[in-house]
Amino acid sequence: MAKAGRLTQRDIARIAGVSQATVSLVLNDAKAAEGRIPDETRERVQKAIRETGYVADPIARRMAKGLNRILGVFTYEPAFPSAQADFFAPFLFGIEETAQTLGYDLLLLTGAPANRGKRKIFDENNRLRLADGCVILGREFDRAELKRLVAGDYPFVAVGRRDPIGGPTDTPVPYVGADYVAATAEMVRRAKAKGHTKLAYVGPSKGAESSVDRWAGFASAITDAEPAPGEAELVLHIPEVGGKALPMLEAIRASGASVVFFTEMADAVIVDAAARSQNLAVPGDLSIVVLGSHLRPMQSGTRFTTFSVPREEMARRATQMLCERIEAGSAGEQVVLPCEPVEGDTLGVIHPSDKATS
Repeated sequence: MAKAGRLTQRDIARIAGVSQATVSLVLNDAKAAEGRIPDETRERVQKAIRETGYVADPIARRMAKGLNRILGVFTYEPAFPSAQADFFAPFLFGIEETAQTLGYDLLLLTGAPANRGKRKIFDENNRLRLADGCVILGREFDRAELKRLVAGDYPFVAVGRRDPIGGPTDTPVPYVGADYVAATAEMVRRAKAKGHTKLAYVGPSKGAESSVDRWAGFASAITDAEPAPGEAELVLHIPEVGGKALPMLEAIRASGASVVFFTEMADAVIVDAAARSQNLAVPGDLSIVVLGSHLRPMQSGTRFTTFSVPREEMARRATQMLCERIEAGSAGEQVVLPCEPVEGDTLGVIHPSDKATS
């Protein structure tokens, strides 16, 4: 008869007539127990557990496996500011949902105090080791910190494609990203199929991998003859984002572009409003394409032609990959997910008469 009060592994061992180490192995590593402990002995332990209603102390089980069952989440930009809350929210939803399903808690890591406006993962008060591993988000990562993470033994997964760390081996970074190259190229092909041959682009061609990928997709599709025969040309490139609406609109109109591609929704919103304020029809007089949709606090009411970025699914896959790295010691992968086109109302057809006057 077991003693009153909370049962322990020692009690189960006494009831089953085995050592406490045997009980611990059966509880904490079922696969190892199958190979090292006779079936009859394992059945005695499991019978004692069933009959007594023993429930293992979750903290003790975590310690036995060397895990806290906590996942860290680090963002290089603040996760909850009003200007970007809608950008990060789908990622956080996906991480939380998957962590809960897999039995992990979450720890939001804010990093070291801002250094000239930049967050840092590593400093003398580094708290990474409170978590078993970390999901890392941000438009642009600190390359020195990424190199340190790759060289170390701490499990992590990046959300968003990341270039390999330079060096003799070009060590790959485990990540789940979006296929901005293919999605952007598809938007260009759709514009060409509607007769557009003079294109403008507002957004950087360098910097973060997401910017480089969009530009690569755009540039590759300009001279792609499929599915619309004929050459298209870039007549205006504005690399800076966040500019004033009227100067942007004036430059676009002066270039002769019939369609403009924006990397930032906020820029598309203000140029769209400026065009309509000047009695220009969108897409009749100017077509607008946004290279990746995400919500912003400002809403124009316009249904932009764009593509949807699978942010929640990226976060879910990254969290699952991180748990596999933690529990199975896997190296991680480089996964790129497709983006779905969104038809919208801002990409129109160029008629032959329009081309003649452009």
